[in-house]
Order: sequence, then C-alpha cells, then structure tokens
Amino acid sequence: MKYITSANIACGWHAGDPIVMRRTVKLAKENGVAVGAHPGYPDLMGFGRRYMKLSPEEAKNYILYQIGALYAFAKAEDVPLQHVKPHGALYNAMVKEEDLARAVIEGVLDFDKKLIIVALANSRVVEIAEEMGARVANEVFADRAYNPDGTLVPRGKPGAVIEDKYEIAERVISMVKDGGVKAINGEWVELKADTICVHGDNPKAVEITAYIRSRLEEEGIKVIPMGEFLR
Repeated sequence: MKYITSANIACGWHAGDPIVMRRTVKLAKENGVAVGAHPGYPDLMGFGRRYMKLSPEEAKNYILYQIGALYAFAKAEDVPLQHVKPHGALYNAMVKEEDLARAVIEGVLDFDKKLIIVALANSRVVEIAEEMGARVANEVFADRAYNPDGTLVPRGKPGAVIEDKYEIAERVISMVKDGGVKAINGEWVELKADTICVHGDNPKAVEITAYIRSRLEEEGIKVIPMGEFLR
C-alpha cells in the first residue's frame, strides 16, 4: 500500500469478507492511506462485473448497507471514511442510468454528507453529484482504454486493458497535466483527473502503481489523498 494514497475496500457483496475488510482497513491505517467504501452489486460469482437491474430504493439501501459494514471496521480501527466508489458494473451503469446514479448518491448522502463520491471523470454522474450537493472526485483509469465519449472500453474488447507500465504511466501524466488522453480510436478525450485508479486484481498492480507514482513525482506532481484538496 505504500504507493497509494486512497484505498477502495470491497464491502462483502462482490468481494471481501469481514476478516479481509478489517485487515485491509488496518493495513491502510499502518501505511497512512485514506479509506473508502467500494460497494457493488450482490454478485460474488461475477465479481460485481455483471449488470443487475435495481429499483432506486434497492440501490440506495444496498449502498447504505455496504458503507455501514465497512464503517464498523473503520470505527473499530479508529480510521475515518474518506470516500465511496461504486464498483464494476454498478459504476458503469450509473453513467447510463440517471435514476440509478441519483439513488446511489442519495445512499451516500444519507450516511454522511462529507463523504466524497468517486465517479467517472467528466461524466453525467459528476454533474448529478454536484447538483445534489455532494463532494465528488473525477476519476481516471490508468490501465483502461477509453471510448471517444469518455466511457471505458468494455473489458471483453481488444485493447480494453492496458498492461505495459510505461504506456500506462505516460497516459496518466497526459491525463493529469494535459487534461485528457487519446481514445482507443486515436481521438482526444478531455478528462479531469482528481484521482487515479489502478485495479488491484491486475497481477502487476504493485509494479504498475509504483512506476506511476515515481513518474508523477518526477514530473513534479504531488500525490495526496483526495480528501486533502477536494471541497
């Protein structure tokens, strides 16, 4: 964890369990890493990457339930919650379904209005969160390719997941310093980068994250938890 500043911790529905959750919170505390809830669909078999149709009431309460679960372990370890980042298919569905996005954001706000909502950079979700008075962070993805409209290329398509750490780092620097990156078809996509995601299930996640961190620092870019600069 020494290369990151914020950690998204799964809350038991798509991954994680009580033992893993508490151990991860404790590890984050030991490394000075800010903690956030990573709620998803109730889909352990599919790792939360399969779409599920939810009513607004279901979505709001599913989010509230999962945040509460992580909060229990955070409280036990005397660690504050910084943010909430929806996982996988839920995260992507929020970009397309405004009612779902609003319900998820309501669930977060019902729990704690100070929590930061992490959303796809420059997406409608960011606008909705701001309209609802929530704190929001524009998130960019280090190891994923983008469509021209700023959405992520689906994992099943060729080129969707980027594995070369050198290419990944240069894309991140472009997003942070230049405000965008080339889409999979070569078009320029504008992206605001408040926070950078590297997927933990990537076998080379630690190596990639360490290299990104070193390149950002070489470029004079300070890396700090989002809660320290977002209002």
